[in-house]
Amino acid sequence: MSNGTGLDPQQPIVVRNLTKKFGDFVAVDNVSFAVNAGEVFGWLGPNGAGKTTTIRMLLGLLHPTSGSTHVLGLNSATQTKAMHAIVGYMSQQFTLYNDLTAAENIRFYGMVYGLSNRDLRQRQAEIIQMAGLEGREKALTSTLSGGWKQRLALGCAIVHRPKVVFLDEPTAGVDPISRRDFWTLIYAMAKEGVTVLVTTHYMDEAELCQRIGFISQGRLVALDRPGRLKQTQMRGDVLELNVSNPDLAMRILKAAQQSGQLPLDEVALYGAQIHAVVPSAEAYKEVLRALLSTAGIEVRSLERIAPTLEDVFISAVNAPA
Repeated sequence: MSNGTGLDPQQPIVVRNLTKKFGDFVAVDNVSFAVNAGEVFGWLGPNGAGKTTTIRMLLGLLHPTSGSTHVLGLNSATQTKAMHAIVGYMSQQFTLYNDLTAAENIRFYGMVYGLSNRDLRQRQAEIIQMAGLEGREKALTSTLSGGWKQRLALGCAIVHRPKVVFLDEPTAGVDPISRRDFWTLIYAMAKEGVTVLVTTHYMDEAELCQRIGFISQGRLVALDRPGRLKQTQMRGDVLELNVSNPDLAMRILKAAQQSGQLPLDEVALYGAQIHAVVPSAEAYKEVLRALLSTAGIEVRSLERIAPTLEDVFISAVNAPA
């Protein structure tokens, strides 16, 4: 059913032919996508790819050069104030006031969003419980750990019960346990129908998204479910090598890649293993083994493996335009 704007109400985030230029530099280049209601959508790309610029246009903080963004049926550029009242935003800086207590931060943001005293008392109790801050309500925010600050910042961002939440690298610099706990909160929101658009540099977090968009040099280069991206977006085969001297092996393989001796699309260390992306696993397995063995490197195992999401991400963003 139409909401009078020609937009699907089941798609609370709609981006159409979005372009942003800064002088001659194209930060976002004709990007289009939509996010479904209650979906956790990952927006991934290298530094400078255009992720944050896209979010800033969705929030109406930047005006597009061309194209449009709509959130909950509202045009981000022309209906910014109305849209801000019904969405949530959390940045990696955790926009909290360190000289206020946890409870005072929640109260401040609740007042900014116009909550009644009764509703604010209820939301404060709910957020304190959600953030695991029982007993620390009166602690200065500056004294809280990164994980507690993170959950408190999320609580402040959703104090007004928004239906759409933007999270811009919200787990940067937070320990793995706190990151896991944070994603539990994200999925709790999604189960209640909240639509979440999140940017992250962590591939284990990207795997948790229901769909992912890859942006590179301002262009949308892939968009699908994580499992489907692994099936459709990988250029070439991934060989995993377990060798006696990974550092030396990496230098040899990188040199062969750069000289054109081997058509390696990518070579990278994954812990003590090496992933090498080749046009064909069967055609190049023994070529790689011979190259390393000649250099005195023992190849303990060399097998084709299913690509990781990180392999797919690197392949997608490095693909020729």
